Amino acid sequence: MRPGWIARALLVISLWHSSLASCEGEQFDEKLTIKSLRDGKVVSKFTFKTLLKGESPRDPRTLGVDDVSQHYTVFPLALGQILREYAVTELHLTLNAGNWNYDRWGYPEEPGVGTGAELWAWMGDGAQSSIDDRWEGLRNALAGLFCASLGSLDEQRTTSPARSFKPEGDLPDWGIPHQIRHASLPSEHVCTENLTPFLKLLPCKSLSGIASLLNPHRLFDADWHGMSVHVLWREDEGVEVRLSFQSVSDPLRLSLNWSFRTLFDRTIDRTCPVAQSSHVEVTLPTFGTYNINPESTSVAKGHANFDVAIAAKPLDINLQWDGDFEYPAGFDSPLTTLSVQRTLRGSSQARGQLSLVLSNHRGEALHVVYLETMPWLIQFYLHTLKIHINGLLRNDAMSEMSYIPAVPHARPATFQCVLAIPPGGTLHLTIDVAKAFLRYTEHPPDAQRGWDLPPAILTPFEPSHNVSLSYPTHKRIYTPALLVDLATPDFSMPYNVIIFTCSLIAFIFGSVFNLLTRKFVVIQIESSKEE
Repeated sequence: MRPGWIARALLVISLWHSSLASCEGEQFDEKLTIKSLRDGKVVSKFTFKTLLKGESPRDPRTLGVDDVSQHYTVFPLALGQILREYAVTELHLTLNAGNWNYDRWGYPEEPGVGTGAELWAWMGDGAQSSIDDRWEGLRNALAGLFCASLGSLDEQRTTSPARSFKPEGDLPDWGIPHQIRHASLPSEHVCTENLTPFLKLLPCKSLSGIASLLNPHRLFDADWHGMSVHVLWREDEGVEVRLSFQSVSDPLRLSLNWSFRTLFDRTIDRTCPVAQSSHVEVTLPTFGTYNINPESTSVAKGHANFDVAIAAKPLDINLQWDGDFEYPAGFDSPLTTLSVQRTLRGSSQARGQLSLVLSNHRGEALHVVYLETMPWLIQFYLHTLKIHINGLLRNDAMSEMSYIPAVPHARPATFQCVLAIPPGGTLHLTIDVAKAFLRYTEHPPDAQRGWDLPPAILTPFEPSHNVSLSYPTHKRIYTPALLVDLATPDFSMPYNVIIFTCSLIAFIFGSVFNLLTRKFVVIQIESSKEE
């Protein structure tokens, strides 16, 4: 054997061993949970978790020097480079379409179900560049990665609500403070061009495993759908990236029963070879009679578990109801302890009133943190704020209020307070608002449609806990987005003026041009000769 071939063989063997060593420090798991709801709809949640064992986020104080080399086998390289470039400790990005019905569907497994795009991140301070500069670079990089309009999350939409968005992971003890940046864009929705780069972050893409069920033709036909990207650090484990996709489908439109074929128009034909665990978990209904096929690997605590690795292929789980579907008893009762209604009243294009109605369904008092991040287009009049509980004026139901006024063309308004709702009571909060008068260059192309306002966020917590402590993130509630009608100029008038001006200029120019270039002569017309 030639020495050159020996060297090449040794190089291949070394690369193979290095890839195996790199893969040993990474772990990829995938899971699909399916649950039948009381109204006949089916909620599906795809979860793809990648763990980079023993690693930690980048210290922002090292941004001025070259970073250490990163060798990933399963961990998404494109996302990892962005996290290292801007020294992001924790990141959460969600893209949703539709409104989550808390009363009928309960609390979602992924709490970030606000309409549109939402991005928030925790970053350490102390780098040569400020956090705001890194935040700008982060959102622009994510915009390019996911083909979304995240670059519009500029300083006019960015806030720092640390009390409502506690870290879901651990923050490194670097001896420097960490700060949060949060922004939302309710007019941005998830579509196929966002799902494609989402799938490219998975080691098996959509070729095998549970990800092969992600059919955009069916997912985007659901009543509600959304994707999310979560990056956090756990001190005893490492850096975790969790990619999720949730959808609420309505099988009653096609048939009473559901299966992989009816929900996603696909089946699982192959197992993802790099997945250490691949499971499908079906929550067994607590009402009606049904049959589920094929036989599950195990049943525990009301869940039927299927191990994709050992299940027969193609795998097509289906649930069939015996007889017609009937709504269970207590169908109209809400599944959550708190019901929320948020409206913007008033038909005037200069004034309005923001109304928030909270209903407590528990037998004990309920405390919630109410967060309102409003663009500078809407200005609050705090002296008009009133709170009524069961029809009686009770301004003492609000405490720990903080308000950061908006700066026109520069900063949104941030209103945050703690609301106390008595057992079985209804709290009604109202506040007068003023609508800004925009320049004609600030209106969007569809100016007559109006402006989308981001949803309000309510975070319940136990009354015995201090507000500064961590809140149960799985109980974060997002209200539907609002549409505000601002004073809009008649954009048809400039069009008419342009048409009229162009016609007049064309007439004058044509007449002058003819006079200057044409030669006018007298033509003699001779009479015809007689025969």
